[in-house]
Amino acid sequence: MEDEHLRTACFARLQVLQAKFGTDIPYAGGLREGFPFAGTRVPFLAPAKGIFRARAQTGPAALSINTSVKSPYADRELPDGFLYAYRAGEIDQADNRSLRAAFSSQAPIVYFRATKPGWYCPVYPCYLTADDAAAGFVVVTPGRLIGDVEDPEPEPFADVLERSYAVRTQRARLHQAVFRRRVLDAYSSRCTICLLRELPLLDAAHIIGDLEQQGDAIVSNGLSLCSIHHRAFDQDLIGISPDYTVRVSERLLEDEDGPMLELLKGFHEQPIVLPARRTWKPDRERLAERYERFVMSG
Repeated sequence: MEDEHLRTACFARLQVLQAKFGTDIPYAGGLREGFPFAGTRVPFLAPAKGIFRARAQTGPAALSINTSVKSPYADRELPDGFLYAYRAGEIDQADNRSLRAAFSSQAPIVYFRATKPGWYCPVYPCYLTADDAAAGFVVVTPGRLIGDVEDPEPEPFADVLERSYAVRTQRARLHQAVFRRRVLDAYSSRCTICLLRELPLLDAAHIIGDLEQQGDAIVSNGLSLCSIHHRAFDQDLIGISPDYTVRVSERLLEDEDGPMLELLKGFHEQPIVLPARRTWKPDRERLAERYERFVMSG
């Protein structure tokens, strides 16, 4: 693999950053610091342009590509991956050469998709599985990491069904990352119930599930919840009424099983903290539908 150890160091550091920040990572305070390799710091990407090859590389293939929130290019999703445009201008310019070299060498790269200005959801490892020079596009397809967490080895999916599943999974993660970032921003990055502010422990919970009718990925169908309250909400152990009040299930209120349970019970009949903007507040009709499910669960 071209620049094998450098790419492995890149992927390993991204795993650490996602453990710290969650699915999407800020550029400032996260990606901007780059990753350590051979006694130096190597950048992950160049935000001002989409195709990036690091100076520390010995091979010609790009290390990463990115799509910004307001990209001027027609990058879009495909059934088998993502369509990514060449840099505008001459086809033989340096960025396009490094992009095409990633295809010809089948070197694994990182695809950074912006979830909001300054925040990116990295998809890695990815492989360029098609190159259409006439149209000026490549097809980006997710692969997988194998081996130890500290020394991940990238490889493409050989099986068509596995590859198709990986593409669908990554697409869902990207959509969820955008939804998460919008919801957490609306709630000032804190749990609406307990006010916890630790980003890695915060989720964007759907009021109505995304596979259900009315399950749109919009802020008013979301709640910023810590991992514990999200799990309890999903299991109907806690509910939130249309008047924005927390309710704990009767079976939990009647149970006595240690301090963690008492902590959950302590939020019973407490109001949640709401976003500042009216349009961001939880939709009362969706809450009513979800709350009825909570009541019926007993």
